Amino acid sequence: MATDPNCIFCKIAAGTIPSVKLWDDADTLAFMDINPANDGHCLVIPKAHFPTLFALAPEAFAAAGRTVIKVANAVQAALTPDGINLLQANGPGAGQSVFHFHIHVLPRQHGDGLSINWTPRPGDRARIAGIADKIRKHL
Repeated sequence: MATDPNCIFCKIAAGTIPSVKLWDDADTLAFMDINPANDGHCLVIPKAHFPTLFALAPEAFAAAGRTVIKVANAVQAALTPDGINLLQANGPGAGQSVFHFHIHVLPRQHGDGLSINWTPRPGDRARIAGIADKIRKHL
């Protein structure tokens, strides 16, 4: 399993940095965020080091997804939030601060003041179709 000796999440997975663990299996770890946006904010990581989604092995994504579902269900049962966001960022432009793939499980309450939502507004259909053409060329 690939690890990065300088990665804080690799150190947490290895147990050399303490964490408040929620779930620990052969492939993934779920633990509480020490800088929570809301009560119950937690993280799910693959134990192997992948800096971003673009480096992530499909099997590691599947394992993380299974753990995210388990943890999100537990958060919902324990805290009964108004909703839960699953957040995952890649690169500084998306706000990624720890370069080890991770998914935030973020309980939400109406009026909690978090500004991760946007207001949907109609896009230009021709522009949308043109962008889709560019994307399809890479699939």
